[in-house]
Amino acid sequence: MIELSDIQAAAKRLSQVSVRTPLLRSAELNEIAGGTVLLKPECLQVTGTFKIRGAYNFMSQLSPEQASKGVVAWSSGNHAQGVARAGSLLGIKTIIVMPEDAPKVKIERTKRFGGEVVLYDRYGGDREAIARQVAAERGAAVVPSYDHKDIIAGQGTVGLEIIEQCRELGLSPDQVLLCCGGGGLSSGSAIAIKALSPATSVHTVEPEQFDDTARSLREGVRRSNPKTARSICDALQAETPGEMTFAIIQKLAGEGLVVSDEEVKAAMRFAFRHLKLVVEPGGAAALAAVLTGKIDCKDKTMVAVLTGGNVDPGLFSAIQNEPSTKIDDLW
Repeated sequence: MIELSDIQAAAKRLSQVSVRTPLLRSAELNEIAGGTVLLKPECLQVTGTFKIRGAYNFMSQLSPEQASKGVVAWSSGNHAQGVARAGSLLGIKTIIVMPEDAPKVKIERTKRFGGEVVLYDRYGGDREAIARQVAAERGAAVVPSYDHKDIIAGQGTVGLEIIEQCRELGLSPDQVLLCCGGGGLSSGSAIAIKALSPATSVHTVEPEQFDDTARSLREGVRRSNPKTARSICDALQAETPGEMTFAIIQKLAGEGLVVSDEEVKAAMRFAFRHLKLVVEPGGAAALAAVLTGKIDCKDKTMVAVLTGGNVDPGLFSAIQNEPSTKIDDLW
């Protein structure tokens, strides 16, 4: 249903909108991993996350009539900012349903980009139901977080850029690690990566209590997370993989990887102290997998995507100032 050509078309639409984030190297990270590690910092992307790619690709293809009625989305914060920013660029009114405990920086920036925010209780409300009710009342289009071909194609431009940039460096990646929530980034990037570099393996990385994709891959069917699940990675708290996204990931990706919140926090400290990058918890999962040896990196070339940098200053400071743990002592 989604092909490389769809992702290439999305890249053209995004050419004057999104940033072609670089691939960064770190001698210290290479030494820890025992191979060549390249980091793609989508934390430096417009709105601080890759989400602008899918949101703009979707919204730029709405008909004038659809656009005139506005759009509605639901998000823990990163998709919200992408939708709001795309709306401001395209002149489309945006309404986003967000959890009331979302990081304040994400709520404030969504509003700053022109989005109207509707808050709900993350653990007691149904964000999708709320959003669809608002959309029905206003006749607005719904912008899905991940399970739509145009969202997947837009997010897939990350994978497209990875292969193009590796070729420019004269490298062929053995594996690519992607932080995974609903699977839009992972599925879209997998399509581009496997089309252009079939030998490259693609792996999702999730928080240990929101490991629905990893479990679904092992068991061959979509699995959900328990209602009691909690994680510091607010950006990766999907209940279950998307229907479209999982079908793609199941076909094209390898084993799903899982990291703990403590490993994520240690990766955030490493990124700030050694790479001078601000990465949010959900954006640090792939780096955490590299640092803690969740996958064999020895004598291999790999890419890990830092998917976002939208973290409240207070939380970021608290994590940076935590006493060193056994994980930090590994490096």
